[in-house]
Amino acid sequence: MKLTVRETAVFAMLGAIMYCSKMIMEIVPNVHLLGAFIVAFTVVYRKKALYPIYVFILITGLMNGFATWWMPYLYLWAVLWGMTMLLPKNIPDKWKPLIYMSVSAAHGYLYGTLYAPAQAILFGLDFQGMITWVIAGLPWDVIHGTSNFLCGVLIYPMVKLLQKIEKYSVA
Repeated sequence: MKLTVRETAVFAMLGAIMYCSKMIMEIVPNVHLLGAFIVAFTVVYRKKALYPIYVFILITGLMNGFATWWMPYLYLWAVLWGMTMLLPKNIPDKWKPLIYMSVSAAHGYLYGTLYAPAQAILFGLDFQGMITWVIAGLPWDVIHGTSNFLCGVLIYPMVKLLQKIEKYSVA
């Protein structure tokens, strides 16, 4: 996955946009555009979408601290990338928006469950403590998944825009 200078610059900017969008939307807990960005970037850039994702993760750590809450970021966003990578490429156009929105929503609904193993390891929780932690976070996961679905209306337009930009860009 060798990168060109152009790709390096584009992926750095996309990662920075992800971080800025997250900070702007911090006023509303568990509502952000990260799911929409990750699905759109993955649809367009496939494996290379990991670059802007990990640029975002690095910037987040640099700006907000490399604390225990940050460690699960190392795998959480890659799960959404992986879910998107598993989607078939030949989805009919009329179904793409709904499928992309649903994948983003599923990740939001599962976020606390995906985060829980790291919490258990980092804070010495047993299995029951981990399950309790997941249950306590369910209301936040409902907000997260629902907002990911709603913000997901931007995924398909982003995909089309990125594809158009890539088609006409100079290599």
